[in-house]
Amino acid sequence: MPFQSVRASLVLSSVDQNRLEEIARSRTEPKQAIERSRILLAYAQGVSVSEIARAQRTNRPRVERTIEKALQLGAIPALLDLSGRGRKPEETPEAIAWVVSLACQKPKDLGYASELWTTALLAQHIRDHCLKAGHPSLQKLARGTVSKILAGHQLRPHKVRYYLERRDPDFEAKMMQVLCVYRQVELLRNGDGESDIAILSYDEKPGIQAIGTTGPDLPPVPSVHPTHAREFEYVRHGTLSLLAGIDLSTGHVHGLVTERHRSREFIEFLRMVDSYYPDETRIRVILDNHSAHVSKETRAFLTTRPNRFEFIFTPKHGSWLNLIETFFSKLARSILRGIRVESKEELKNRIELGLRELNETPVIFRWKYKLDELSVVG
Repeated sequence: MPFQSVRASLVLSSVDQNRLEEIARSRTEPKQAIERSRILLAYAQGVSVSEIARAQRTNRPRVERTIEKALQLGAIPALLDLSGRGRKPEETPEAIAWVVSLACQKPKDLGYASELWTTALLAQHIRDHCLKAGHPSLQKLARGTVSKILAGHQLRPHKVRYYLERRDPDFEAKMMQVLCVYRQVELLRNGDGESDIAILSYDEKPGIQAIGTTGPDLPPVPSVHPTHAREFEYVRHGTLSLLAGIDLSTGHVHGLVTERHRSREFIEFLRMVDSYYPDETRIRVILDNHSAHVSKETRAFLTTRPNRFEFIFTPKHGSWLNLIETFFSKLARSILRGIRVESKEELKNRIELGLRELNETPVIFRWKYKLDELSVVG
């Protein structure tokens, strides 16, 4: 007489059937869930426990536990371990708090060469010092447990997130002064402000590299390589600085390409701007606190042109308030991106050509951040 199983059969709904088949074919689901899905699918088709165990290369008790759980709780819940399974954690709350406090310190402060923790280094330090600290439960602490403790407290001591401390006590006042100038620009564009004033946003872009290739660039070839091909090695010919100011009313860019950006170069830029505008025009310049902008040489030049220039300084660490930074970003992404030259002179000519091209179709940059909060134009 053939063997008759007394265990109840497993009846799967179409939803459970589809879900189990999806998990059984998956390459991303946990291995345990994939194995249990295959067990339940086979049992629901009438395959015996012994045959399932052989096919899955496991033992009968594991197959039987999976089937019993599915018969009691359902097919999908049977894929997961019940709560309370596994070894109970041995770490006390005091020991975990000690681990967290260590993670909040730097390893260099505890005698290590490293600046930041790794889970391996932190786990080793904990095992070496837990008895002295009064936490014997941590003698066999593993890296994985350290990771779980840190994740539970939302700590990532192996990473650094940068911030910028606000060191200018007059930051808000200086920012509002700059914003008032941007509001004045809006009035000028609408024809409501003074007509004999020019407002420039100015800054320097130093360290523009003159890089040359060691081999010719290869053009794209259809169906072969779609992009330009370039030799990896390169030659450095030096660097240049771009001194630039953008007229916020017209979008015209005043640019001066120089070897350096000292006081004498800044004065040369001011002379260039001075010759561009009519004598009766007052030139208001938004700029940062670079030493060349307030040097005795610069102040001496300004005395030769009284009431011609007015400087509006951005607060310390407030370069983002200067609209010229947007222009520099555009310049880097268009003209300077991937540029290769044979000399610094060629780089200078290319930049100057690019500035002339930009001035043929000038773009007016507009500032919007916090302008609506201004009630008074200074």
